Amino acid sequence: MLITHDTRCALEAVVDLVNSAPAEGRAESLASVAELEEFVRAHHLSDTGVLDTSDLQALHHVRARFAEVFAAADSASAVRIINELVATAGTTPRLTDHDGYDWHVHYFAPGASLADHLAADCGMALAFFVVADERERLRRCGAPDCGRAFVDLSRNRSRRYCDSRTCGNRLHVAAYRARRKEATAK
Repeated sequence: MLITHDTRCALEAVVDLVNSAPAEGRAESLASVAELEEFVRAHHLSDTGVLDTSDLQALHHVRARFAEVFAAADSASAVRIINELVATAGTTPRLTDHDGYDWHVHYFAPGASLADHLAADCGMALAFFVVADERERLRRCGAPDCGRAFVDLSRNRSRRYCDSRTCGNRLHVAAYRARRKEATAK
């Protein structure tokens, strides 16, 4: 599956957006307009304008819908949510070559709100995975105490953890210690 630069950026943004929600052991990481502005800077989002609390509230709603896509039981459920997000955003595909990037497609309308911007661009990035029959790559971490969203871009679709250095390594070390404890108990 060919993943263009702008699609990869949209995937990173949607994963970080979904993972910004409060969860067990994690605080809300988009609680203020300043944190929202930092999110926009970190993801190099263009044409966002001046952000305020209404943008923050709208983005929290879009974030919840994207979380539903990652939790969807089947493709039909994911498609329904993606279609609603993209339609509500008023998608307006257009070619652009801003900020030194080659030609690529933006799906949000000029002057769109940040929530509509992400609903359109990130929604289309997720739609490409459904169209390519790769929805199973949209996952939640397999660590029992994590549950963060990620997109498995490994060749063999075998990634199980959001980060192999943290969650994956922690579980592998715990399994190793359990085996050693069991072996010494015998």
